[in-house]
Amino acid sequence: MTYCVALRLDEGLLFMSDTRTNAGVDNISTFKKMFTWSVEGDRVITIMTAGNLATTQAVISLLDERSVIPADRKQTLLAAPTMFQVARLVGDTLKEVIHSQAEGQQESESTFSATMIVGGQIRGMEPRLFLIYPEGNFIEASEETPFFQIGETKYGRPIILRAFDPSMSFEQAIKLLYVSFDSTLKANLAVGMPLDMHAYSIDTFETGIVSRIPPEDPYFKVISSGWGEALKEAFDKLPDFKF
Repeated sequence: MTYCVALRLDEGLLFMSDTRTNAGVDNISTFKKMFTWSVEGDRVITIMTAGNLATTQAVISLLDERSVIPADRKQTLLAAPTMFQVARLVGDTLKEVIHSQAEGQQESESTFSATMIVGGQIRGMEPRLFLIYPEGNFIEASEETPFFQIGETKYGRPIILRAFDPSMSFEQAIKLLYVSFDSTLKANLAVGMPLDMHAYSIDTFETGIVSRIPPEDPYFKVISSGWGEALKEAFDKLPDFKF
């Protein structure tokens, strides 16, 4: 299982993902699910993945490989003229891989399913954020829906819905995501640390703050214990139900 979140902030874009893959209780591994490409001064693109690991790795490998093959450079993440074209390229590659892996197999194509979040900025344009479906189609984040989640979303979503505001600073938004991830980690053992994070500041056109948050991270521990205590205090202040 997976949990990935991307927020569209006034300051830029914030991405966070877990790193756990689970093929049974005796086969738990750590794999990167966040990938970033950049051309300094021109563009920064980040992709997060959820779903079948073989599918997502194949998509990322194809996108990487095609970026360095001269004949294909016009159809790459590093040369696409807009983020819309980037999203379409990722969607087409995902659809291509799923169909290729499913070809000749008796199982449904859903066995090889995956979803992706794609975000970034190309010089001369605003930052954009997209959610890519297994069919290759996609939707874009908007003022009404300024964030996307993929994977195990249900435990962390209510926290984001209640507290998220695009005017938040990166520091506030990271704190919010820590709470969202902590709630998910406690509810589902198939989501696990370490966490990967990328904070991209608008109009910088260079990779922003990239970090990996380990299980022993002191700030994460403070947030994990602090928000639980604050929730209990707030609950105790609520009026009791009257029969």
